[in-house]
Amino acid sequence: MSGIISHDFTSPNPAQVALVQQLFVQNLIPLRGMLAALVRDRDRVDDLVQETFLTVTAKADSFTEGTSFRGWCFTIARYKVLESFRLRPSGEALAPEVLEALTAVEPPAPPNEARMAHLTQCMEKLAPQARRAIELRYQQAHGPSEIARLMGWTTGAVKVALTRARIVLRECVERQLAHEAL
Repeated sequence: MSGIISHDFTSPNPAQVALVQQLFVQNLIPLRGMLAALVRDRDRVDDLVQETFLTVTAKADSFTEGTSFRGWCFTIARYKVLESFRLRPSGEALAPEVLEALTAVEPPAPPNEARMAHLTQCMEKLAPQARRAIELRYQQAHGPSEIARLMGWTTGAVKVALTRARIVLRECVERQLAHEAL
């Protein structure tokens, strides 16, 4: 038994654990979506989400605040998927290069007060329907099909509207930040 448990094990900082658990919950929908795209079995996806959560919690101290949590968490999840394919082959395993490409995450710019203030201002400039779609997606965590139902649109129209709104918001925030830097 002593070979399994390390005697110099230190528990992660409780504040850091709370932070990564909060970030995990905030990123649960995209994480589950990524896992569902890689693994067809819904029960297996649930298991992978739980295993990822446990690993993220255990490794909380290795996450650096201000870096991309999603990138860090998705990397852990990717290794869980690879491990799952290795331990329980199901014929659905993807080549490691394909898995890498599918789970690549571009780290977002670190959030800061100015960026958030500009985002709020830019949200106000969006057309009302685009703003509603963004709010439903990111503030209320509805998926595209649910947004389509709520807004009376097709799922495709929601995806296009969200993509265009994100582009407009990103460009608006970047313009504001560039103007501020002058």
